[in-house]
Amino acid sequence: MPLHQTIQFTPTTQILIWKITESFEELLDKVVLKEKTQLRLNGMKSQMHQRAFLSVRMLIQEMGFTDHDLHYDEFGKPYLSCHNYISITHSHNFAAIIISEETVGIDMELQREKILRIADKFVDREFDYLNPDVLEEYIKKLTVIWGAKEAIFKIRNEKGISFKDHIRVNSFSLEENKTLASLHFDDLVKDFVVYYEEIENFTLVYALEK
Repeated sequence: MPLHQTIQFTPTTQILIWKITESFEELLDKVVLKEKTQLRLNGMKSQMHQRAFLSVRMLIQEMGFTDHDLHYDEFGKPYLSCHNYISITHSHNFAAIIISEETVGIDMELQREKILRIADKFVDREFDYLNPDVLEEYIKKLTVIWGAKEAIFKIRNEKGISFKDHIRVNSFSLEENKTLASLHFDDLVKDFVVYYEEIENFTLVYALEK
């Protein structure tokens, strides 16, 4: 299917979400790839990953850019030829991008019980406000926390940052769709506003540096 959803968050910040229903061949036929990108695509072993990769290029084209405008720095962080910031995510049959004049990060995750087994690897003081007795809410909140930390990590993208030790997500309600978070790394302290929403059984999270 074409574009699943567009969120015009601010006049200078836009989120585009693609639900991947096309075959690999259908997507490949619709995008123009530079040689370096084609080689990267050819090296992917999973067709699901290939389709997500191509769906991101479809989203970029929806915004009026092409693959030739998208680059990656030495740490793998994407950037555009123009001055706008871009962040990319894909999970199973969804892909999403956020493009903004502000510093932004995005993540999308499937809500699943698997996250319960790894919670202690990325959650620290957030356990103080989580209630594991309400299982569905607990899974959803853990997914928001993981997504927030992933989005913030994508913004900073510095070696040595620990989700558990360095990124803190304030208490939040699933109904409010907004919270605050902060990064404490070396002598650096950065604050972020985090937004989140459910799309089918996925959680979309995006963070903006304050």
